[in-house]
Amino acid sequence: MLGRLYDDQVCSIARALEVVGERWTLLVLRDAFSGVRRFEDFQRSLGIARNVLAARLGRLVDEGVLERVPYQSRPERFEYRLTEKGLGLWPVIVGLLRWGDEHYPTPDGVPRILEHRDCGGAVDAHLTCERCGARLGPRDVRSLPGPALIAAAAD
Repeated sequence: MLGRLYDDQVCSIARALEVVGERWTLLVLRDAFSGVRRFEDFQRSLGIARNVLAARLGRLVDEGVLERVPYQSRPERFEYRLTEKGLGLWPVIVGLLRWGDEHYPTPDGVPRILEHRDCGGAVDAHLTCERCGARLGPRDVRSLPGPALIAAAAD
């Protein structure tokens, strides 16, 4: 993606962007963290062209961020699940969510609310539960529609 400029860069951010920096890739990852697993569900959620989605999923599988897990044999179909490497992107996804909420707010409030599954507390910017103080990973958090999504659904 970075083309010939990449060869001259000794930079972890540049290398990471080679994997997750293409258009749609971060939204595919957002959906994966929200529990989307199947090709058709990614396609429905994102409204992305099938060939583009196939390319993004394939790249994430090739890079070890997602794994393909068969769920049906005839015809053969797969789910896409986050690997440990993929789960390591959790702070990045939450950081982008928070950054977008702060710098590009919607008139109706935030689109998503992150909540600790165990106690219902809010998730702070450091991925800690504001209620019980627990350090939270992606499996500890649920993403709920916020005021902006609720307002958009009502329109």
